[in-house]
Amino acid sequence: MTGQIAILGASSRIAKDLIGSFAAEGRDGLLLYVRDVAAMSDWLRLQDFVGVGSVHPYERYGSQSHDAVLNFVGVGDPKRAAAMGTAILELTQRFDDLVLAQLERHPERRYVFMSSGAAYGNVFAEPATRATQARLPINGLGAHDFYAAAKLHAEVRHRARPRNAIVDLRVFNYFSRHQDIDARFFITDIARAIRDRSVLSTSADSMVRDYLHPSDLHRLVAAILKAPAANAAVDCYSKAPVDKRALLQAMTDRFGLHFEITSPDKAGIPNATGEKAHYYSLNRAAEEFGYVPEWSSLEGIAIEMAALLG
Repeated sequence: MTGQIAILGASSRIAKDLIGSFAAEGRDGLLLYVRDVAAMSDWLRLQDFVGVGSVHPYERYGSQSHDAVLNFVGVGDPKRAAAMGTAILELTQRFDDLVLAQLERHPERRYVFMSSGAAYGNVFAEPATRATQARLPINGLGAHDFYAAAKLHAEVRHRARPRNAIVDLRVFNYFSRHQDIDARFFITDIARAIRDRSVLSTSADSMVRDYLHPSDLHRLVAAILKAPAANAAVDCYSKAPVDKRALLQAMTDRFGLHFEITSPDKAGIPNATGEKAHYYSLNRAAEEFGYVPEWSSLEGIAIEMAALLG
């Protein structure tokens, strides 16, 4: 893997999981950029990761040499994303500009941007493929379209810089034992119902999801940083996606989940990125970087759910 690594948005949950994976492989010297330096420093001490990296405020970015930068700045909770509305556009571009300005001075630097499957827009009646075209309702943009537009806009800007080594990682679904269990995702609603011994209300609508395990995210990032420099977008995927019915049954069998089928409006799950019946991808471009996932969605969820629930 490449040398010194900087991480913007290092306090995000997915970034912290990656930092843990870096620590487990013995990597140190990470440059961690956050808004709240004290809180991030406390977290490193609590995890016994003090030697893994140093913590800095965002305004210090660019003052220290590094070979690669990972940009995790964004919004992970659908409820918060919906509440931000158009502000997500400004947030995404501000930190992307910060990295791109430094790439002008250091064109040899690698840049990995955490994008989202939402960048495809409203196309998920079927899973994405290499031939899928992004689609946004340009004449009727709604609140849930701004998150998708922010990611798509960033990716377009990155493809316009073919000489820079920029890889956009489109994360579809992700689940970790360190997940914020109060966030409004379907999988965290399941976790809360199991923990609280309450009944999960969900609609009868069919859906298929592909959940990335933290170790597979680390595997993919490591493969990209080790591979020859490229300017590309890569869809994240596990060994196999899982449909709602199979997931509910597995959580019932393994963890005693109780659920009921109700109308979509009563299920009450925030929808920050639009309806997506098949929110996953069959695009295997990541194979070209040497990525091979270890876990299926259901395997990864079972491992992390058991750890999350203790």
